[in-house]
Amino acid sequence: MILPIRLYGDPVLRRSARDVKTFDDDLRNLASDMIETMHDANGVGLAAPQVGLPLRLFVALELGPVEETDGEEDESTDERPVLATHVMVNPRITSREGSQIAPDGCLSIPGLWVDDMVRDASVRVTFQDLDGAPHELEAQGHFAHVIQHELDHLDGVLFFDRLPKQARRDFLETHRSELADMQRRAKAMIKERKATPVA
Repeated sequence: MILPIRLYGDPVLRRSARDVKTFDDDLRNLASDMIETMHDANGVGLAAPQVGLPLRLFVALELGPVEETDGEEDESTDERPVLATHVMVNPRITSREGSQIAPDGCLSIPGLWVDDMVRDASVRVTFQDLDGAPHELEAQGHFAHVIQHELDHLDGVLFFDRLPKQARRDFLETHRSELADMQRRAKAMIKERKATPVA
């Protein structure tokens, strides 16, 4: 089932999520719905707060390099093969190394992005799977970037919060009207949910 994605301005995006304590079919169904929602939105990651649930859970795609055609990268599609789909419950970064600069954007802030977000080049992350079993994973490059972005969501942090102070001011000023529109839409969605009786 495709879930509605919460927009910038929804308070759930600014709250710290709570640890997942119960590993059951409801959690598995949520993860499945989040993966479907992420694909439908053409995203590479989605955190539970983005679908309105303040839980420490996110889904993310690990992508391979841009596929080449006849020895040249296909710039027209910029398609990357999906190497794996990850579900991380109660994730925690335990070590970080290096730095990288890459574009960053968010499904909760559609249409806006920055070209030069600085993130750690590699991270080691511990997490649980949908059965509660512990795992540890080391990620580099693009996947490390995705993990850091999604984990930020679990702490109520949005990507532009990570910009240097002046760059953050510039981003907010440049996109003032789009962000204000998102806030209005987020408030309307909240009002609509409150008015809709629970089945």
